[in-house]
Amino acid sequence: MELQGRKIGLRVLQQGIDTTTAVGRLFFHILAAIAEFERELIIERTVDGLDATRARGRKGGRKPTLTEAAVHQAQAMYDSGQYTVEQIAAAFKTTRPTIYRALDPDTVGKRSTSPAKTRRAVASMVDSGTQPDDGL
Repeated sequence: MELQGRKIGLRVLQQGIDTTTAVGRLFFHILAAIAEFERELIIERTVDGLDATRARGRKGGRKPTLTEAAVHQAQAMYDSGQYTVEQIAAAFKTTRPTIYRALDPDTVGKRSTSPAKTRRAVASMVDSGTQPDDGL
């Protein structure tokens, strides 16, 4: 409406559309309504197809990269404090974000010591000949 008030129109020479005339505006609106109708039909059909697929027991989306057993193993590796998330990801041939998504959020970042600190502490004890205690 704002463009029409400023006397701005659309002329499509190949299709014969001219929105500066009443017939041209009608034709343009009819084409727009048909396009909107087609879009709605596509959406309806897509939703119906997804519902039918789910009813047959199929699920869309990408297959998970970690099995349930692998998730439990990754959690155990993380909880042990001996592995970094990067090492766990490399072991399962996946990415760090995938491992973080799989780990229990209540345990992430709550280790008493980081794997790097544990390795350094063990290495220094080995060098000095002392025995590890339960305080690590």
